[in-house]
This record gives sequence, structure tokens and C-alpha cells, in this order.
Amino acid sequence: MIRRSPFSGSLFVFRSRRCDRLKVLYWDRDGYALWYNRLEEGTFRLPRVERDAAPVERRANELAMLLEGIDLRTLGRVRRFSRRAS
Repeated sequence: MIRRSPFSGSLFVFRSRRCDRLKVLYWDRDGYALWYNRLEEGTFRLPRVERDAAPVERRANELAMLLEGIDLRTLGRVRRFSRRAS
């Protein structure tokens, strides 16, 4: 179950079982828009997520890397300062 409003401006990314197709669904002012990408060769490499896990949020640059063929499973982030909400 997706726990986000479809009107939030979020992109919803779905991968096929064979990992060679991606669908991106989003709300575009007056209706849904669907972007579809099928690879002729190779697969999209996404980090493993358990079936019943909460939806995973990704940054725009991570989506761009995924579409460029970069394996997100091998990337690591360095710790950065973040201000805690009070």
C-alpha cells in the first residue's frame, strides 16, 4: 500500500519483475502522467526492499542515476550534518 497522496507531486516508480522496465506515475495538473522506459539490454538495479516494507523515498539525483544505469545498491552516503526538529 502506498501511503502518499497521489496529488502530492511525488513520483511513483514501479519496476517489472525482469527489472528491465520502469514506470513512473505522477499527477500533472489535470490528470495522471505515465512515463515508461524499457531497456533493450541490461537491468535496472534497485536496492532490495522487503515486500511489506514502507515506501522508499529517493532524491531526484538518485532517480537520475538509476535511469543512467548506476547501481544504487553499491552507493553509500557519507554522514552530513542535519538540524534536528525541535
